[in-house]
Amino acid sequence: MFMKRDVESGGGGERPLYPTMLENPQLRWSFIRKVYSILTFQLLMTIAVAAVVVFVRPIPHFIVSTTPGLVIYIVLIFVPFITLCPLYYYHQKHPLNYFLLFIFTVTLAFSVGLTCAFTSGKIILESVILTTVVVFSLTLYTFFAARRGHDFNFLGPFLFGALLVLIVFALIQILFPLGRLSLMIYGCLASLIFCGYIIYDTDNLIKRFTYDQYIWASVSLYLDVINLFLSLLTVFRAASN
Repeated sequence: MFMKRDVESGGGGERPLYPTMLENPQLRWSFIRKVYSILTFQLLMTIAVAAVVVFVRPIPHFIVSTTPGLVIYIVLIFVPFITLCPLYYYHQKHPLNYFLLFIFTVTLAFSVGLTCAFTSGKIILESVILTTVVVFSLTLYTFFAARRGHDFNFLGPFLFGALLVLIVFALIQILFPLGRLSLMIYGCLASLIFCGYIIYDTDNLIKRFTYDQYIWASVSLYLDVINLFLSLLTVFRAASN
């Protein structure tokens, strides 16, 4: 009886993560732990780089007040997006995938740090606390919902459409600033969209990402967390002005 139960559950006596799970739960849990380990490293690296940018005041002043600094900032903005292409293509090739991931994380962390450098510490702390609470809550909710048989794959097209609207909204805001209220609406809309992406990507982590996609899975979740933080930062900054 015990051997039969182990075989049906995928081996090792582990409970399936969702009712229709056919793979070995232990292998999936190992994959999930690996992804969250990489994600934790990315977040710690982001905190370290952002802290240097924030507390070493000559860095943000050089970027903002000099032409070479502005050129460097523009380059650093585009480097993460450029790095995503080879990262997606070589995400299974070790150690190149980790090197590309390092470049992606550091350059994006620099942009985050520069944003925080011109924001009050109170607003940053509020955004960090709320982001942490939301990410943990949505992650636990998604795992619990998956165990109950819920599937969030249907969110993909809706989130993609909402992201396109958000990008167009941001371009309009840059070209034709609409004021503090518009900025707050943008931040709230972005926060809701990336909350949805946290649920969607966590559900994919549980069910659909293959074992060799650990780099891409961590990048997806990392972008969700960082964008949620920046969105909340936008809301708090707009509300404080």
